[in-house]
Amino acid sequence: MKTNPHRNGKTVKRISIKEKRLVMIEESPCESLLRKVHVDEPDLPPPNADGNYPALETLDVLQARDILRARRKLGLSQADLARRAGIRPETLNRIEQGRNQASVPTMAKIDKALRAAAEE
Repeated sequence: MKTNPHRNGKTVKRISIKEKRLVMIEESPCESLLRKVHVDEPDLPPPNADGNYPALETLDVLQARDILRARRKLGLSQADLARRAGIRPETLNRIEQGRNQASVPTMAKIDKALRAAAEE
């Protein structure tokens, strides 16, 4: 196990388990990083009294998260993806925030643009 000081003075440990290289950091910086990763993702709607989530609103948010994560993974900005998909950036922004439900043709355009970007 190697131990190296990180730039901010925190200790970072690198270990190997079953031939996989892992990095260990303190819990507090890890929690901070996890919050940053999901900071712009829309929240699920609150569950009802029975603990069930409203189906349509929940599907909109899950769809928004999937698009947002795929776009980020490909390193595209909202403007880039909107241009590739042939839709307005404002439309993509509302979809990614879970505020608007995308139509089937719009989703097809976004999907096609994401697939094309992934192949590049």
